[in-house]
Amino acid sequence: MELLHSGKVREVYSDGDDIVLVASDRISIYDVILPTPIPDKGKILTQLSLWWFDQLSDVVPNHIISATDVPQEWAGRAVRCERLEMVMVECIVRGYLAGSGLKSYEKDGAICGVPLPAGLTEASKLPEPIFTPTTKAPVGAGHDENMTYAEVEVAVGPDVAAELKRIALEVYRRGAEVAERSGILLADTKIEVGFADGRLKLGDELLTPDSARFWAVDEWQPGKPPRYLDKQFLRDWSSQSDWDRTDPGPEIPDEVVEATRNRYVEVYERLTGDKWR
Repeated sequence: MELLHSGKVREVYSDGDDIVLVASDRISIYDVILPTPIPDKGKILTQLSLWWFDQLSDVVPNHIISATDVPQEWAGRAVRCERLEMVMVECIVRGYLAGSGLKSYEKDGAICGVPLPAGLTEASKLPEPIFTPTTKAPVGAGHDENMTYAEVEVAVGPDVAAELKRIALEVYRRGAEVAERSGILLADTKIEVGFADGRLKLGDELLTPDSARFWAVDEWQPGKPPRYLDKQFLRDWSSQSDWDRTDPGPEIPDEVVEATRNRYVEVYERLTGDKWR
């Protein structure tokens, strides 16, 4: 197999007409890959994504061909996929106010050009989920930048833009419904979408602690920082240091590595109902 691309978390290999997507234990925050891995992270992301792809298969097709027809050394962390022509827009949907969305709201009263009501606070539930896309910056090429819907239309055309928005909102709505049944709030998420045979399909990963914010329903309270069950925990840890969010990133202490892994495992177990092996 030929290595086509090495991303922040995954390697992409060519194998005939297919690609093999291999998830590592690397973790990135603020578009910087940190030097310390999170044990089992690649397997958790892969297995949780496969579970979600199955849950949402009636909403939108995905790129998965096989979770078993992969080299043995990557078993559990790799999938065989269709080749997609990826859309160069990061499709993000927010149902609650957090992260960069909160900062944007505090500055402009809006996110990606979408106006929001006055008086919202951290962790507030939005009146309805909103589509807040960004650019997709290559590894080492800076940060993703917010886009308005009009800018998405210019980038990919009105028809594709409308379909991206529809898919992203449907994935979020269905994902939020499923997650809440497990006592988890899906605060926001990003998805990756690409074309195969003229159809838009989900690619990469889906509704994982790397690509979504998860909060416990019984601990959520608007106006207070939630207990994050996702990568935001690590972002908050890094903000307590003097790191300037540029490469190289800081080493992660053992206790923070363990706490991060525990959150990924907790999300997997609560959502799927299965014990992490």
